[in-house]
Amino acid sequence: MSPSGNSRGTVAAFVALALVWGSSFLFIKVGLEGLSPAQLVLGRLTLGALALISIMLVTRRRWPRGRVWMHMLVVAITLAALPFSLFAWAGQYMPSSLSSIYNATTPIMTLLLMPLILVGERLTRTQVVGLVVGLSGVIVLAAPWQLAGVGQSPQLLPAQLACLGATASYGFAGLYMRRFLSNSGYDTITLSAIQIGLAAIIVWLLAPFTARGGLAVDPPVFLAVAGLGVLGTGFAYIWYNRIIRDWGPARASTVTYLSPVVGVILGVVVLGETVHWNQPLGGLIVVLGVLASQGRMPGMRALSRRNRVDIEVPGAAVPAAPKTRE
Repeated sequence: MSPSGNSRGTVAAFVALALVWGSSFLFIKVGLEGLSPAQLVLGRLTLGALALISIMLVTRRRWPRGRVWMHMLVVAITLAALPFSLFAWAGQYMPSSLSSIYNATTPIMTLLLMPLILVGERLTRTQVVGLVVGLSGVIVLAAPWQLAGVGQSPQLLPAQLACLGATASYGFAGLYMRRFLSNSGYDTITLSAIQIGLAAIIVWLLAPFTARGGLAVDPPVFLAVAGLGVLGTGFAYIWYNRIIRDWGPARASTVTYLSPVVGVILGVVVLGETVHWNQPLGGLIVVLGVLASQGRMPGMRALSRRNRVDIEVPGAAVPAAPKTRE
């Protein structure tokens, strides 16, 4: 490891990233107290786009030309506009702590979609084992034996399916980026600015139809949207980029496992949410499935280079961008 890998700045960036991405589902829950899901996503993407475009201007990064914009339009929809909307809608009907745990299923959804998107790549035995374990964790999370119970919200199952739809969208976008943008020559900040900027334009175009209704933007709601946009959708990319540079993608991906812990703690302490036994257990099984699929479990062979696919996906609904040169 290079000396910079032990710098206090990188450690601080790692801690900040875990806290911000772990807090995102708390921000969603608070934001929904004064905004509709569509209004929340509109505010989040607008502030995130402004933050990233400002960074582009300050650092004098060059904007891409040509076909990359068409690819990034697909990514803007599947990596931001659609999953952000699904998580925001689901946040009306389920605890923020449970949403944060569901976010950790993104690598499992990525594995499910990998043979369809990356033509010619097949799942290895290690990945199949990890996929089966991870899907078992999803079943424990969903707790189908409780859905028909007395007092259960009829919207709980659709909300959980919406979360899975969001993580499947993340998985598709990550694989799409790997296939079409991994050699684009643009760094993660540039691609993120385009992605979030295009997503913001999309939701603004849809706003007259989707973001209707009154607003109740008190200080907590405003701070929640600002946290989602400026921090979770903006500056977080810079922190993650630094961690990858200093520590490498494997160590950087461990933030994925800390974010749900932060999300659960904040949901319980700040919002007074109740965590049922199956939720942390299901989340743990999902994480074990991810580790197994990556060959990191004892007794599991490492993935071969030919079949390996990057499935480290950090934090609240913002998956890792492809590895490109700075």
